[in-house]
Amino acid sequence: MSASGAALRPGVTAVILTHNEALHIARAVASARQVCSDVIVVDSGSTDGTAELAREAGARALHNPWVNYARQFAWALEHGGIDTAWVLRLDADELIGGDLAARIAATLPTLGADVAGVTFDRRHIFMGRWIRHGGRYPLRLLRLWRTGHGEVEDRWMDEHVLVTGGRTVHIDGAFEDASLRDIAFFVAKHNGYAAREAIDVLDQRLGLFGQVGAMTAHNSGRQAGLKRLVKQRFYNRMPFGTGPALYFLYRYFLQLGFLDGRPGLVYHFLQGFWYRFLVDVRLWELERAVAGVSSREDRIAALARATGLKL
Repeated sequence: MSASGAALRPGVTAVILTHNEALHIARAVASARQVCSDVIVVDSGSTDGTAELAREAGARALHNPWVNYARQFAWALEHGGIDTAWVLRLDADELIGGDLAARIAATLPTLGADVAGVTFDRRHIFMGRWIRHGGRYPLRLLRLWRTGHGEVEDRWMDEHVLVTGGRTVHIDGAFEDASLRDIAFFVAKHNGYAAREAIDVLDQRLGLFGQVGAMTAHNSGRQAGLKRLVKQRFYNRMPFGTGPALYFLYRYFLQLGFLDGRPGLVYHFLQGFWYRFLVDVRLWELERAVAGVSSREDRIAALARATGLKL
């Protein structure tokens, strides 16, 4: 049964996207099962036994070829056979604390029909330390919504779920991004992120792809909507290299990132300066790749060649 068929049954279905997440998947499924009657793992072709481990942990494991996070999640919503009243988005390296699980279970039955989405505050655990400063906590994210009332933005990076047909509320409790990977994985992952984010900036400037809806405080939460607005209207228009430098200084000093110790220095420098600068470099590189190319189709083809992405 699906959201488009018979009446939805009470409860929550978690959706977890994976690729070679054997290190995390059993932990993620166990975390989700604290509040979810159904857990769907959508795997894109792992070679480390992720899908098998997910099934052993009690999840339904599906397969779909990878394009990007947004389209993989949209596929899960359409083809996952979700028949519960609510959907939860959980990354493979994220955890729901026992206190948050208890509050979700107690709160959902009390919510009126005017509530379509729920936000959580995510903590980032990096090198064993909770990064509490530098604007990294609380990161308020919409991760739970009524089935049929959530639509994933069609973006290459930083995609959010936009809710329709109601307002959002917040539930307090521990919700953690707690990857067990090393710093080499962090660097490689963000190197991949940089190309995708540069594509999104070019899309904003050149109108290459159609995007789903418009992100607002009403359909995604106030914090996420405001951050997107600032990034698009101000940050993305700064001269080359200026944004990353100012952003790091703002995070590390004015937002007290230095209080996060040595792990904080590593994190704020890499994520707040190095990664942002890498996005600027990739954007510059991709702008040169489409320089002199007039048609939308030829621009997209040139970007696909330059990035290796399935644009």
